[in-house]
Amino acid sequence: MSDPRTSSTRRPDKAGFVIAFGLAVLALVIGWDAWRLSAINAHSAVGPAAFPTIIAGGLALLAIATAVEAIRAEAVERPRDEIGPMAWVLAGLIGQIVLLGFGAGFALATGWLFAATAKGFGRGPLWGHFLAGSVLCFVIYVIFAKGLQLALPAGPLERLI
Repeated sequence: MSDPRTSSTRRPDKAGFVIAFGLAVLALVIGWDAWRLSAINAHSAVGPAAFPTIIAGGLALLAIATAVEAIRAEAVERPRDEIGPMAWVLAGLIGQIVLLGFGAGFALATGWLFAATAKGFGRGPLWGHFLAGSVLCFVIYVIFAKGLQLALPAGPLERLI
């Protein structure tokens, strides 16, 4: 006898197809950009298009594998999204952009991103994570800006050194 669950009610996973389509679009965009970079003359065997081409190929393979898995797998019941944690992470990203725009500097802006993301993942208190994130990002700023001579946005904390 046949199993009633495997009859005509089996449908492919629509979310898997959406993800596969997104991966394929991303692979096409990166591949097109890599194709444009291949026209640039390079003074070495590995030109500027090498790594974007590898990344585009990897994304294309992932898109194909995801589509195959979506065909094989059944649609699964997914848990509902929780808006609160997503809002905290989004607030962290927007806050970082705004703080950088107003000259708060790398350490404070990224410290806010760190704190808001931690809050979104259910960790608290917000002020403690802001302090820890700012200190950690200040150390990262010193390593990158002073040690490696990279230009990161400077704010009041960064001007102390």
